[in-house]
Amino acid sequence: MAVSPTPSRGGGGVSSLISKAMFEQMLKHRNDAACQGKREIAAFLAQTSHETTGGWATAPDGPYAWGYCFVTEQGNPGDYCVANQQYPCAAGKKYFGRGPIQIAYNFNYGPAGRAIGSNLLANPDRVATDPTISFQTALWFWMTPQSPKPSCHDVITGRWTPSEANLAAGLVPGYGVITNIINGGIECGKGSTPQQEDRIGFYKRYSDIMGVGSGNNLDCNNQSLDFEQSRSPRSSDVLLLQYDLFLLVGVDCHSIGVVKDALDSFYHY
Repeated sequence: MAVSPTPSRGGGGVSSLISKAMFEQMLKHRNDAACQGKREIAAFLAQTSHETTGGWATAPDGPYAWGYCFVTEQGNPGDYCVANQQYPCAAGKKYFGRGPIQIAYNFNYGPAGRAIGSNLLANPDRVATDPTISFQTALWFWMTPQSPKPSCHDVITGRWTPSEANLAAGLVPGYGVITNIINGGIECGKGSTPQQEDRIGFYKRYSDIMGVGSGNNLDCNNQSLDFEQSRSPRSSDVLLLQYDLFLLVGVDCHSIGVVKDALDSFYHY
């Protein structure tokens, strides 16, 4: 007579049924940055940490532990006003760097303000004094393509496909292109520069802390500034959803340096 196998009464649980090798094979990409968005968060915080850094080479805990120190551009900045019919400068106002991304110039304050519903041409100081608006402007810049440049978001999430001309100009997907988008005229196409090395240092540190790889093409040493319009998906529904999620980074921040609770909200959402 055939004997039926005796059912397991607990034993080793799931681990007795699925080995570590099987688990790794079944969920091969569970920690991929593309699944969790961690790489994009690391990149955003790294770029904005550089823009607001107070670190120096021998700083306690290292130079890459000093992001989000300054709300406004240091030194004696000019008015950053250029002729622009669509976004003219307001009398007596200055459009120097403010906020996490250090948004500058009237041609950026104008459309950023329009996108978030605040007249920043007339009130540019709101970027420094209102934490939510401060982060909204940074995230507007991050999410918005400025033709022919793609958005930082599209680059870090792999949504941007460079043209053949872009590839020939060294504009290959990676963190370096984001630096080029933000400040390529100063930092890119000139070999290694201290500014971009600082951006890379922040990015590597945050990537390590968050447990994600930093990827390839981190610098813009040999990149041209001449982007050619290339394929970058513009699904408004997807972009608006991503933008809304990223706005959670700025919710309930009491100062520009307090982002932990907002990031917790981002993950919880």
